[in-house]
Amino acid sequence: MSSMVRIHSSQYYSFFQSDKERCFYIDLGQKLVRLSFCQLLSLRQKVWGITIEHHFDEEINPHGIEILTLCNREHLFVLNTLEILDLKALLSDVFFVLGIAAQTPSLTSKI
Repeated sequence: MSSMVRIHSSQYYSFFQSDKERCFYIDLGQKLVRLSFCQLLSLRQKVWGITIEHHFDEEINPHGIEILTLCNREHLFVLNTLEILDLKALLSDVFFVLGIAAQTPSLTSKI
């Protein structure tokens, strides 16, 4: 872990970059996950695709949880609403810090 540099941390998660290994790591509390850049992009798309409003609709998501798989289903995480919001914020901040930020999708529905 000495060759890793912490890029950003949030309430629940930490994000690291390893220049030596040419990869990224995200500490999701339960597990440290190694990500290539393509896997990081995939994670961002999955997280951005989560509709947070569904967490407040008992008919759509009665338990308010999300099951997230990473790295071709090598890792599986069960996250609650607060953890999802925190992960969305972390990923937006990380891409901004890395200088490859894209406009984040709106969290509110469009009129």
